[in-house]
Amino acid sequence: MTTALITGSTAGIGAAFARRLAASGTDGSGTDRGHGAGHHLVLVARDRERLRRQATELHDQHGVEVEVLPADLATDEGISAVEARLADRTHPVDLLVNNAGFGNKGEYLEVPVEDELRMLKVHCEAVLRLTTAATASMRERRRGGVVNVASVAAFVPRGTYGASKAWVVQFTQGAAHDLAGSGVRLMALCPGFVRTEFHQRADMGTDNIPGWMWLDADKLVAAALADLARGRTVSIPDPRYKALMGLVKLTPRALLTGMTSRTGRKYGPQ
Repeated sequence: MTTALITGSTAGIGAAFARRLAASGTDGSGTDRGHGAGHHLVLVARDRERLRRQATELHDQHGVEVEVLPADLATDEGISAVEARLADRTHPVDLLVNNAGFGNKGEYLEVPVEDELRMLKVHCEAVLRLTTAATASMRERRRGGVVNVASVAAFVPRGTYGASKAWVVQFTQGAAHDLAGSGVRLMALCPGFVRTEFHQRADMGTDNIPGWMWLDADKLVAAALADLARGRTVSIPDPRYKALMGLVKLTPRALLTGMTSRTGRKYGPQ
C-alpha cells in the first residue's frame, strides 16, 4: 500500500483529504486505485492529542496504518521534522498534500509584520522545502504526486494572503514543468470559500458570505484528486469558481484591484 502525508490534517480540507485517501482515491502517480485501496497516512498538525484522535478514528474505520507527526510549520524545527520524514527512503511517501495554512485579519499595515512573516513561512517556505524533500525521493522511484493547496485568491490582487497563494500556484506550475516525464506529478489546488475552521481561527465573520459561494470539503477533495489523475497542474474544483475566475481574466486590472479590495474587507482573505 502507498503512503500519503498531509499537513494541516486535523480540520477542513486536510481532514477531508485524510478521510478520502484512507478509504480510496489515487496513488502517487495520480492513478485511481478504486474503492477499498486506501493509503497509509502520515498526519501532520500542531495539536498532538487531536492528531491521535484522528489517527485512531481513521485506523478503526479503514484499517490503514496512521502515523502522527506533531509539527508547527511556522518554525524551522517543525519544517525540518517533516522534511526528514519525507526524505526517509525506507518508508517512502507517495503523495504529499501541503494543506497547512491560515489567514490574518486586517488590511496591509494593520497586521503586525511578525504575523505576516509567520504566514509566509507556512505558505511559501514550508511548501518549498517539503515539496523539494518529497519530489527528490519520488523522482528516484519515478512515481509520486504533490498537491499544494492554494486559493482562488491567488488570481486577484488582494494583500499578502493572495500574494502567498499566487506564489504557491506559480511555484507548483514551474516545478511541474521541470519534472515533466519524471513520473512525479504536481498540482496547485485553488478552492474558494470552504466550510472549515479557517475563518473562525482568524476571527473573521462569515455570516455575510452568500450561500452559493460555499464549497463542501469532501466534494472538493474528490474533484481535486480527479484533476490530479488527469495530470492537471492547477485545479479550480468547482464550476462556479471556474466561471468567476474566467471573468477575472477579462476584468481590467485597475478595476479588479478596487473590486477585490472591497470584497476582501467584506469577506476576508480566502
